[in-house]
Amino acid sequence: MNPVQLPVLLLMILSAPAGSRQATASPPPDPVQCSSGDGKADCTVSSAYGVFPDRSTCRTSAVVYPSSEEELVRAVANATASKTKMKVTTRFSHSIPQLACPGAGDGRGLAISTRWLNRVVGVDAARMEMTVESGITLRELITAAADAGLTLPYSPYWWGLTVGGMLGTGAHGSSLWGKGSAVHEYIVGMRIVTPAPATDGYATVRVLTSADPEMDAAKVSLGVLGVISQVTLALQPLFKRSTTFIERDDDDLAERVPEFGYEHEFADIAWYPGLGRAVYRKDDRLPMNASGEGVFDFIGFRPTSTLLIRANRLTEELSEQAGDGNSKCLTSRVIRTTISVAGYGLARRNGWPFTGYPVVGRQDRMQASGGCLTAPEDGLRTTCPWDPRVRSTGFFHQTAFSMPVSRARAFIKEVRRLHDLNPGSLCGIDLYNGILMRYVKSSTAYLGKSAVRGQSADMVEFDMTYYRSRDPRRARLYEDVLEEIEQMGVFKYGGLPHWGKNRNVAFVGASRKYPKMRDFLLVKDAYDPDGLFCSDWSDMMLGIGGDTPTNIAPGCALEGMCVCSQDVHCAPEQGYVCRPGKVYRNARVCTKV
Repeated sequence: MNPVQLPVLLLMILSAPAGSRQATASPPPDPVQCSSGDGKADCTVSSAYGVFPDRSTCRTSAVVYPSSEEELVRAVANATASKTKMKVTTRFSHSIPQLACPGAGDGRGLAISTRWLNRVVGVDAARMEMTVESGITLRELITAAADAGLTLPYSPYWWGLTVGGMLGTGAHGSSLWGKGSAVHEYIVGMRIVTPAPATDGYATVRVLTSADPEMDAAKVSLGVLGVISQVTLALQPLFKRSTTFIERDDDDLAERVPEFGYEHEFADIAWYPGLGRAVYRKDDRLPMNASGEGVFDFIGFRPTSTLLIRANRLTEELSEQAGDGNSKCLTSRVIRTTISVAGYGLARRNGWPFTGYPVVGRQDRMQASGGCLTAPEDGLRTTCPWDPRVRSTGFFHQTAFSMPVSRARAFIKEVRRLHDLNPGSLCGIDLYNGILMRYVKSSTAYLGKSAVRGQSADMVEFDMTYYRSRDPRRARLYEDVLEEIEQMGVFKYGGLPHWGKNRNVAFVGASRKYPKMRDFLLVKDAYDPDGLFCSDWSDMMLGIGGDTPTNIAPGCALEGMCVCSQDVHCAPEQGYVCRPGKVYRNARVCTKV
């Protein structure tokens, strides 16, 4: 191990401020950048991480920033009249795949940003409903709801997502209680701007309620139906919650996963397979009069020194180049232990250090965080740890898929068998907070987490992040193990890929896993008959036109652009050749020989 690695990583963790202490940071840039200041020429659209899975560059002819529904209607009408392809992009554009890239990304499409569609339209306290514009961020939504004594009961953990973005990808938190953890389950009204005939001014505002059958298409839409203007959410009275993280060996993890999600309202599990450990979130609702003013300010979302970010990435690159899996295991153990001692970002009060469990606090201060977005600008001395402007750890692969809770036991056992064959092979996942397991209730949304192979079931999502080389032809350390897990989850267990994450290979055959896909496509054709909100990428995801998200070429398996069938799809010059999986024999993975 590089002798500076441990001190650097410890400094990186401990230098991040907690709670509401005044900190500085440079929030990530707008994902749309144009050569002209007015946004009318030579624009590019990127993900939050600065790169798409296929490393392509998405070009558009222009970007517009409507600040009202009237301006939004005008933008859609103008593009419809000229038959211009359109896509919506959000403030931070977090989707890893090319969902925000219009058409073929060849510079002829239009990007419509919801950055300034970010207002609270109204709050009906008696009905416990709030109407917001689609560009409002999760942080802004949570704050506005709390000011009215209300709360969104379940949400993702990251402040920077927008309401429209969450509906586009089916984003969720973790719960099997009530209606479940997906934000779209709490939508009771929507206004969506879609193309229209010339006789109707080329654009129309469709108004949906929870009673409309089309709502099940619109509430998880991949952005192909139009531009969501406003959303009405059903909220609940503000409450408190009690959170305790319990760490234990993973020997009985396979047996505990199916039960744990039903035992605690906000349960999730972070599994560190390389270390043989699992961290259980024991998290439950309490009344507002419960004692405690705790906060959850997740360490990985805090402002971080750019020098330390670069140093962290460099040490991992050196470990990869040296083929040093032991250093990753040691480093991941130190990081996990240090974060555990710090309570993962929990504190009993804003700005106070963690002193022990349980931590009790208001829902609006415990459900999500993201301090690196809200701190004052500091000229890029600090930023979010994944900021693409610095050589950061944000250059990674991410694989996320959901399967019925009943299948999780067998999947976990097979992953453990893979680990046992080479105990150091999964420490690279542990460096990125392990495999996060979140619970998602079965949904009525046509593209929601509703069924696998026709069976409606509550789900558990497996979410893993891991190293990606800046050289697309460079194989990763233990390349085969992560590929086998990916193929096992997606193909053997029929996992539903998270629409906003994943490498291309995870979307192979995805459209066939959704029994209501035909119903969704009928709504899409009615809302946008000319396919102006479609793109090459969304067509592939939806199974339109027969194209595939894979691309057969030398080295394609290294980036998740294909499942290898020949050695050349791997990196034979580096000793990586195409072989069957070790546990899932139908897998085809790049193995070092």
